Amino acid sequence: MTTTHDALAQAQQLIDFARDKIPLTRAMDLQLAGYDTDTLSLKAPLAPNVNDKGCVFGGSLVSVMTLSGWALIELALRRRGLDCDVFVAESSVRYLAPLWQDFRSDARLAEHADWATFFTTLEARGRARISVDCTIPGPDGQAAASLSARFVAKQRN
Repeated sequence: MTTTHDALAQAQQLIDFARDKIPLTRAMDLQLAGYDTDTLSLKAPLAPNVNDKGCVFGGSLVSVMTLSGWALIELALRRRGLDCDVFVAESSVRYLAPLWQDFRSDARLAEHADWATFFTTLEARGRARISVDCTIPGPDGQAAASLSARFVAKQRN
């Protein structure tokens, strides 16, 4: 799906908001890497996310993956004009290979999840859950880390 200039600008505004309201994102130097409504990608440099071994800190990996999933859902809600709080309810992370470089997380809906069910449930109950899969590709194109998470959105009004 092609990203419109407006959708990309809205994604950048969300990342700016996160950098303003979530101090960790600023310290990690979190940045938007891409957005096409089906996939949201965030990136971060190695330097502020390095561990004692010189590779990316595992906490940074899971944080960037969680934030990319949150942002994917938050943007879908904002596109529909819905005012919700979005929380990660549960997640499972796998660390598959160390990374010695800047990194990126790609978030997309889990295979069994769909926006239609999510928004129908949200409208009916005022809250809904949706599952997201996030991957951090390694230099060889294989996953260096992955996260499966379920997020909850609760309407504010």
